[in-house]
Amino acid sequence: MSEANRPPVFSLTVITGFLGAGKTTLLNRLLRAPELANCLVLINEFGEIGLDHLLVENVAGDMVVMTSGCLCCTIRGDLVATLEDLLRRRDNGRIAFDRVVIETTGLADPAPVLHTIMYHPYLMLRFRLDGVIALVDAVNGDATLDRHAEAVKQAAVADRLVITKTDLVGPDDRGAALRARLSRLNPTALQLDAARGEAIAAKLLDIGLYDPEKKAPDVRRWLNAEAADHAPAHHGHGNHGHEHDSHPQDVNRHDAKIRAFALRHAGPLPPAAVDMFFELLRSAHGAHLLRVKGIIALADDPERPLVVHGVQHVFHPPVRLDAWPDEDHTTRIVFILQDMDPVFIEGIWNAFAGLAAADTPDVAALTDNPLQIRRGGLLA
Repeated sequence: MSEANRPPVFSLTVITGFLGAGKTTLLNRLLRAPELANCLVLINEFGEIGLDHLLVENVAGDMVVMTSGCLCCTIRGDLVATLEDLLRRRDNGRIAFDRVVIETTGLADPAPVLHTIMYHPYLMLRFRLDGVIALVDAVNGDATLDRHAEAVKQAAVADRLVITKTDLVGPDDRGAALRARLSRLNPTALQLDAARGEAIAAKLLDIGLYDPEKKAPDVRRWLNAEAADHAPAHHGHGNHGHEHDSHPQDVNRHDAKIRAFALRHAGPLPPAAVDMFFELLRSAHGAHLLRVKGIIALADDPERPLVVHGVQHVFHPPVRLDAWPDEDHTTRIVFILQDMDPVFIEGIWNAFAGLAAADTPDVAALTDNPLQIRRGGLLA
């Protein structure tokens, strides 16, 4: 299909956050910004009667309120049907939008929402996932993360973390302990203080892989691998820069087994080896891969890197860039893992890269017996 005949692609943002975190307040503020002038908003509500949309101010543009259940489970089919209908109406000139924002319920696990977009063949062609914004309440955030695994997952998969209500905590604290906890949980996400006016459209939109103005990839910003390299870790592993955490975690906390790290590799790898690495990892441990982002050097054409993006077992079709976006031509893959040791991921990668060490399986052993992958790597 030529560029002239290719249907338009629309930016999609997911706003999530636990009950009472301030999603509606943030959405109200964002909808006043000129960047959202042609935005279509999908507000999901749990229950038969939708009330939250009454709190959203009247703005120019379209708003769709979905009231048939929780977006993370019962209405995934409705979400697909709604998005397909919106695209038909847009293509027929009945409505106009260039951006879609989905606000999930406070109880929602955002991963199924992302899966819906990334796994559906038509929606995948028409929507570009720009980013996930997760709101965390500075007053109740620690308790919420302790009690609700969904809140931990919301923060772990986010590209931006908006900390709300810091003006309601002590002036000397401003949620410092919570920010440190979130940095351990998701070091690659930029944290923004809503009370200080940091949660503005310019910092929350157009945060995906591609710069909409330049139509070019901004891999360094998107990956933020340096943050994962220097993040405080729960234990040391390997050569990717993590050090022992001097503050032991309560094993009962939901985020105690979240690990974030950046894997780096200097030379290009055969495409088949990279494909097999991700396929075996995804099929055996997809549930533990909360977020995967990477740029990879391939041996068949080292000047055209591959970009990968996955949420659990669902991976967006990889994209081959026309050229490296900067002078760094090394493979960089950022993982946010749940209940899995990064050392295990590195071991599998090294096997496929031909770097297997003594007493570790090589690529032939892994491909001949994938149960070795399925049984390994999980934290007790």
